[in-house]
Amino acid sequence: MKTRSITAALAAVLAASVASAASAEPVFNRIASFAVADNLPEGVDKARPTSSEIISASEDGNTLVYSDSPNKAIGFIDITDAKAPKAGGTVAFDGEPTSVTIAAGKALVAINTRESFVKPSGVLAQVDVASKAIEATCDLGGQPDSIDLNKDRTIAAIAIENERDEEVNDGAIPQMPAGDLVLISLKDGVVDCGSIKHVTLTGLADVAGEDPEPEFVSFNNLDEVALTLQENNHIVIIDGKTGTVKSHFSAGTVSLEGIDTKKDGALTFTGEMKDVPREPDAVKWLDDNRLVVANEGDWKGGARGFTIFDKQGKVLYENGAGFEREIARIGHYPDKRNKKGVEPEGMEAAKFGDDNLFFVLAERASVVGVYKDTGGEPELLQLLPSGVGPEGAVAIPSRNLFVTANETDLVEDGGARAHVMIYERAEGEAAYPQIVSTDKDGELIGFGALSGLAPVEDKPGMLYAVNDSFYASQPTIFTIDATAKPARIVDALRITRGGAAAQKLDSEGLTPDGEGGFWLANEGDADKLYSHAILHVNGKGEIQKEIAIPAALRAGEKRFGFEGIASVGEGDDKVLWMAMQREWGDDEKGFVKLVSYKPSSEEWGAVRYPLEKTESGWVGLSEITVHGDHAYIIERDNLIGEAAKLKKLYRVALSDLKPAALGGDLPVVRKEEVRDLIPDLKGATNGFVVDKVEGFAVDAAGNGFVVTDNDGVDDSSGETLFFGIGPMNAM
Repeated sequence: MKTRSITAALAAVLAASVASAASAEPVFNRIASFAVADNLPEGVDKARPTSSEIISASEDGNTLVYSDSPNKAIGFIDITDAKAPKAGGTVAFDGEPTSVTIAAGKALVAINTRESFVKPSGVLAQVDVASKAIEATCDLGGQPDSIDLNKDRTIAAIAIENERDEEVNDGAIPQMPAGDLVLISLKDGVVDCGSIKHVTLTGLADVAGEDPEPEFVSFNNLDEVALTLQENNHIVIIDGKTGTVKSHFSAGTVSLEGIDTKKDGALTFTGEMKDVPREPDAVKWLDDNRLVVANEGDWKGGARGFTIFDKQGKVLYENGAGFEREIARIGHYPDKRNKKGVEPEGMEAAKFGDDNLFFVLAERASVVGVYKDTGGEPELLQLLPSGVGPEGAVAIPSRNLFVTANETDLVEDGGARAHVMIYERAEGEAAYPQIVSTDKDGELIGFGALSGLAPVEDKPGMLYAVNDSFYASQPTIFTIDATAKPARIVDALRITRGGAAAQKLDSEGLTPDGEGGFWLANEGDADKLYSHAILHVNGKGEIQKEIAIPAALRAGEKRFGFEGIASVGEGDDKVLWMAMQREWGDDEKGFVKLVSYKPSSEEWGAVRYPLEKTESGWVGLSEITVHGDHAYIIERDNLIGEAAKLKKLYRVALSDLKPAALGGDLPVVRKEEVRDLIPDLKGATNGFVVDKVEGFAVDAAGNGFVVTDNDGVDDSSGETLFFGIGPMNAM
């Protein structure tokens, strides 16, 4: 079976978007992002780590409730105006909330209160959504994970995981005590603690059958519960009214082809894995007989996709590596996690209009796949950008909304916060992805960490891009067709030295040499033995020459060096200009160098560029490119989200670029602001403002293009924003 490619899906969506409004296909687009830190109580340090894991919505669809494990709380978000979500406060507990759902205005919260792995415990708390009062708690007799309600909201099913200690015996099971399933009755959202029924699950699984570890539960319309035992690689179907096990079966194994199997700083989708246990996490019913599971492959590792079973265990559809390969096409493949791949974890299913949809959340790729259930092979409709680490999701079809809860908070590393993302389904065209890859010689072109742009001579809408040291084993110059929407990577030229992939490169900028080759700006790092240098590469990608920085420049050497390169003039008069990212040891604070090099005479020089001032973070340069009579420069801070204040495009007149000798007094250039890029970054996909605006180029027709560096999806949402800003002569 083959999954329809995202490029084909996007082409269909785009074709529909230009048709009449009556026949236009609806698509999901992100309309708002809510930083969970905005819900921290008054007086609490806003730098305190937060999380949003499992999320639910009130019956009217106006209130979201999510679990925040680090703060032992649940949080509320008012989405009466879905495009402007408002903090609704939190409720704290004496334990760690693991899951939440809502019935009749009551939030039912599963809470882990364990003393240790061998002494698990937990409670179910009933919280009034309006007053935020904790009205009741029920002892669950173990550590809970997932919770779900039947259709008429009279039965709650709770997976009691009693999870393993990953530090014991390398996390292998059995590790007692065993988990089970709890069924509890409720009426009008009020739980009946006396009705608790424990369903024994031992003796079912082939893998450590004495130690079942339930992970996720889901009800169908027949009050049957589908329950995954992830580490046991097993699925159980239970009568939710009686607690009787109706069927159970192994989730089995899957063999994968066309995958990346090595954590090696290269994206090579030619590997395979045989007979990998699926290890299902989330499960959702597609109807009363079919269920779809997200194969996280978290323990043994590597399952990567999803599977549709009937409730007797027959495989009706296997996605294999299809989902992951489409994720790779939009630059979200996490090379550092490729033993386990993108790790599909969360799942949601709902009917929107006439379409039965299900949503697959890839935790490590920070992507949501939107699939249409056709009754046979599912149809991939979209890939949605999420925050970092999507864990839970809730569909609100009555309002045409879909919401994700993203658990990862990188505040301690200066990165993105945990976010709740809101998407709306409406007629129009998909805003994301903005750039996708194609195949070359029958193989998928993987990409990420794009760090510089340059124009293709005499070809409007065609650009070059280069990746940075994240892909240290696969330095590459990409060719981009920006006339397509989304833009398409149509070629990949590997950079080599001595016939092998060039090592110790951190290419942060490129410019054509006018002879079919390129000049590259290499940013050094003494700790990694990377040198600050200019490289000359021929049209085959072979490094012809490496030009180290001179002693006069090296005397003030620091980590953050060349971040872009541009060419001015021709022949013997050609001068290369490189932008230094930050101040070096010999720079006055608030000034960085624009460094010049004349290949014909091997002369070096520089001017000083004045940096903007900000209240926090650092400010530096990310790119330099030449168009007409000006050099265009990206200046940015290193901040994300609401903290980001400076992501701008400036220009300097070429007549002002009069370099002086290094080591002496350097002239200061005058700069002119051209464009504030923050509105572009905010408005492009309604996510948080990303950190690294890294590339800018003006094509052969005079149109400007911007690209962001997604850090190879390492502690990043993985989003690559690629957009045009129009004719530069109009600015």
